[in-house]
Amino acid sequence: MHFADLFEGIADAIGDREALVCGNTRRTWREFDDRASRMAQALTHAGLKPGAKVGFYLYNGNEYIETYFATLKIRGAAVNINYRYVENELRYLLEYSDTEALIFHSSLSDKVNAVVRDMPQIKLLIEVNDGGPHCETAVPYEELIAGHDPMPRIARAHDDLFMNFTGGTTGLPKGVVYNIGEVTDFYVQNLPSFFGINTKLESLESLVEMVKMLGSAETPPASLPACPLMHTAGLMNALLTQLLCGAKIVTLQSRSFNAEEMLEVIERERITFTVIVGDAFCIPILQALDKAKANGRHYDLTSLRVVMSSGVVWSPQAKLRLLEYADLQLIDALGATEGGMGLSITNRKTPPGATGKFGKMPSTKVFTEDGREIQPGSGEVGYIAAGGGFVPVAYYKDPEKSAKTFRVIDGKRYSFIGDMGTIEADGTLKVMGRDSGCINTAGEKVYAEEVETVLRTHPKVKDCLVLGVPHERFGQAVAAIIATDNPDEDIAESIQAHCKQNLAGYKCPRTISFQAKVERGPNGKADYKWARALLEQA
Repeated sequence: MHFADLFEGIADAIGDREALVCGNTRRTWREFDDRASRMAQALTHAGLKPGAKVGFYLYNGNEYIETYFATLKIRGAAVNINYRYVENELRYLLEYSDTEALIFHSSLSDKVNAVVRDMPQIKLLIEVNDGGPHCETAVPYEELIAGHDPMPRIARAHDDLFMNFTGGTTGLPKGVVYNIGEVTDFYVQNLPSFFGINTKLESLESLVEMVKMLGSAETPPASLPACPLMHTAGLMNALLTQLLCGAKIVTLQSRSFNAEEMLEVIERERITFTVIVGDAFCIPILQALDKAKANGRHYDLTSLRVVMSSGVVWSPQAKLRLLEYADLQLIDALGATEGGMGLSITNRKTPPGATGKFGKMPSTKVFTEDGREIQPGSGEVGYIAAGGGFVPVAYYKDPEKSAKTFRVIDGKRYSFIGDMGTIEADGTLKVMGRDSGCINTAGEKVYAEEVETVLRTHPKVKDCLVLGVPHERFGQAVAAIIATDNPDEDIAESIQAHCKQNLAGYKCPRTISFQAKVERGPNGKADYKWARALLEQA
C-alpha cells in the first residue's frame, strides 16, 4: 500500500466531509485532494521527478498538509525542516538532503533569501504568506495552486522513498530512509486495534469501509497535532495515521504552544485525538485548566479520547492530574524516528507506571554490543533494539552510520537508536538513558558537541563543556560550563547573543556556569561527574 493511493481513495469516498481546519479556513476531503493535486502538478511542471526532495520550512497549517500530500502524489520525499533553524543550519540541511523545491512561510523569507541564491539545485520556491516580507524569487502559494490543473493520478511503487529527518544523537540532521509501502502497511494493519475493532485491513476497499463506519459515529475522528508537524511525533502520529482513518486534522494558529488556544480548539472542533510533548506541554495545559476552574470556566473535553506523547518525559504526576479533568487514554510512547520500542498506557482504571518503564513492543529486544540477546530478568543492561515490520533501511547518504544503527541479527532487521536498558522478569522494558551526549529538551534533540563547537568560536571562551540537566517542564535543559577570564554580565550576554546567531534558540544554554577552568582528566576527557554536580547545584 501507498499513503497517496489510500488518501485519494478516502477522498473519493468521503469527499464532503471536513479534512483540514486552521482558524477560519476549512477544507473538505474533496478540496484537500484537489488542491494537493494542483500543487503536485506545479511540482512536476518545475521538473521534479519520482524520488525528488521537497523541503518544508513551515509552521503548522493547512498548507503544510496539502503540500505533503502533493509530495506523496508525485512519489517524492518530504524534507521536514525545523523552522527554528538559522541560516547555516538551513543551508546544511538543504544541501545534504538534495532539496529541489522549498516551501516556506514568508516570515522566514530573510533566511531563505540568504541561503538559496547560490543553490542551483532548487528549482522552485513556494511562499506561504503570513505577513512577512515577500521573497522575490518565490511563487505565492495560492497563485501556484490557482495556476495549475490537478495532476492526473499515477501508479506508485511499494518501495518509493519515504524519509523523515531527525537531529537524533549526532548533532546534525539525518535523513531516516524507509520504503513507503512498509510504513503504510504497518500503520494500516494497526489501525483497527487502535479503535478496538477486530478486523483486518488488506485493501483500499476494506480501509474505506472502516473510514465510513468511523465517520458515522456521534463524534467522528478529529485530530489535533499540538506539537509541530516538522517532528516525527506530530507528522506520523497526529497527521498521517489519522488521515488514514478519515479524520479531520485541526492545526493551531499560534507559533508557540498556547494551552488556552488548544483547549478552546478541542472544545470547538470536538477533537478526539491529540499529540503533545510530555510535561513540556502537559504542565501548561494543567495550569490553564486550573486557572479556568478557579475562574468558573469549564472546558468541554468530553470528545477527547486519546492523548499521546513520545520521545520525552511525561511524569506520572502530570498524567494523574490530567485524568482528573477528563476520562482519557494516555499513550506514552518510547521511540524515535528510527523506530518504536514500547508504550506506557494510563487511564482512570490503569495507574501510570514509573518513569522510564514501558510495556515493550513484541519485536523489541535488548542486545549486547556484540549482538548477544539479553534475557529478561537477568538485570544485564544493553542496547534497546526496535524490530518488526517498521524499521528504516538506512540513513540518507551515510552507509557508515546506517551499518551501525540498522543491523540484521538472525535474519531480522533491527534499529539501534542509542537507548540503553534492560527487560525485567515480567517483560517490562526499563530505559536507563542514552549512550551519547544527546540532550532531549521538550522533545528537541540537542547534541552537546555541536553547541560546544559554537561556544568555542567566541573570543572570550577558553574552554567549555555542555550537557543536559534536569528541568521540571522540559525534561532536560541545555547547560554549559565556560572557562573564561574575568566573567561578568556583559560576557554572558555576548555569549548568548553569539549562540543565537549560530544556533536555533532551543540549542542555546539556559544555564551558564563561569569557571576558571573545565576540569579534565589526564587523557583530556571532561570530568562529567564534577560538571553535573556543579550545574545541578547552579
